[in-house]
Amino acid sequence: MKTLVLAALAALAAPLAAQASEIGDALARHLYEGSALAGQSELAEQKAAGEPEACFAWSMLGLVAAYEGLAQDLYRYGATTPDVPTAALLLGIGRMDGNPPMPANPNPETLTYEAFRTVLSDFRADLAVAQAGFECGGAEAADYVVPLDVLKARVDFNGDGKIADGETLGALFDPLVNGSEGFEVDPALVEKSKSKGVATDTSIGFDAADSIWLAGYSQVIGVQLDLVLAHDFSEFFKAFMHRSFPLSGLPMQEFTQGGTLIMDPASDAGIADVIAAIHTLNFPVVDRALLQSIPEQLHRITALSRQNWALILAETDDNRELVPNPEQTSLLPDMTVTEETVAAWHETLDVLDQIIDGELLIPHWRFSQGFDLAAYFAEAERTDLVLLLTGQAAVPFLRDGPVADAESFAAANSVFGDRLLNYSFWFN
Repeated sequence: MKTLVLAALAALAAPLAAQASEIGDALARHLYEGSALAGQSELAEQKAAGEPEACFAWSMLGLVAAYEGLAQDLYRYGATTPDVPTAALLLGIGRMDGNPPMPANPNPETLTYEAFRTVLSDFRADLAVAQAGFECGGAEAADYVVPLDVLKARVDFNGDGKIADGETLGALFDPLVNGSEGFEVDPALVEKSKSKGVATDTSIGFDAADSIWLAGYSQVIGVQLDLVLAHDFSEFFKAFMHRSFPLSGLPMQEFTQGGTLIMDPASDAGIADVIAAIHTLNFPVVDRALLQSIPEQLHRITALSRQNWALILAETDDNRELVPNPEQTSLLPDMTVTEETVAAWHETLDVLDQIIDGELLIPHWRFSQGFDLAAYFAEAERTDLVLLLTGQAAVPFLRDGPVADAESFAAANSVFGDRLLNYSFWFN
């Protein structure tokens, strides 16, 4: 993952083919000026007519606007900023002294469980709209290339109507690249870029295949949101979310420090909140129809991936490809794409479809039988993550039949090895 992210962000400058268009120019202008909604209005007529490039451009702006809306909601409710060591953040303990980090917004609005669900559902709805547009932009006969550096996209994170110099996606990802716990850019890439007398270029030539790639990622994020929204997670919210929204009026906000039990007041309270979080990982299903829709949505991910690869393999240019075919140049020098790579990925998609349908069962450490994922989505009344892991909640969904094992993913293991996660993140 480290190599993938860094190489993508530090890809060397290379000339993009002269395929600029009015639509592409409008997209770049509005993206870099932070005027996504105005850009969508400008492109609305062409998008409504089904012009693939306009669909892509409109949806790219819509995706940025969706993220901007989510960021503004989180700011309004006082979400903490990720300026703490990763392990402490993941554990919910916050700063090294045991206290949660203070939010960027010092005067947040009160956050309720219902309001937080609305934040998630609004973002999900925006993603669905963008995804439909990206699918239009991936029409098989579409022939366009839009050069874009998405890290230059300007976003009004705090909703004050102004976009400061630091309010860009590049600034957002900078801690990932240059932070104390972040990643270091490959020095060879930097030196080579300097020797050419050009600044490091992170632009990509977006085309129809990339539009489908973005549709796939919108679906990947969306299905996770739907899985959450299908459940009642209010107890977890009350027990733990004050660690992410420390000044938003949540039930345990005033008790981030108490007495000393083991270490010190702040650390002990942080550990107690982690235990409380684990204890409340038991979510009743409140929207059965939404939960039952998950398998179809997962199949949509694999279908979009196949569609993406069909478009990639049909390309004959070589224009700063987000994901290249075996004849194109990879922007990620340590991650190449070969015919074997593509074949292994397609075989992996086939295996995933079998797991989604329950034709291939998921192994459970405690049982000889396998876990039927299709039965879980169809029949589950609650999701208790602890009891699923320990086994008790898995029993109703155990079945006889073929169980996925290393041999099921033999092609992927052979070709990708320990980089399977990196390639999965890249290929979608």
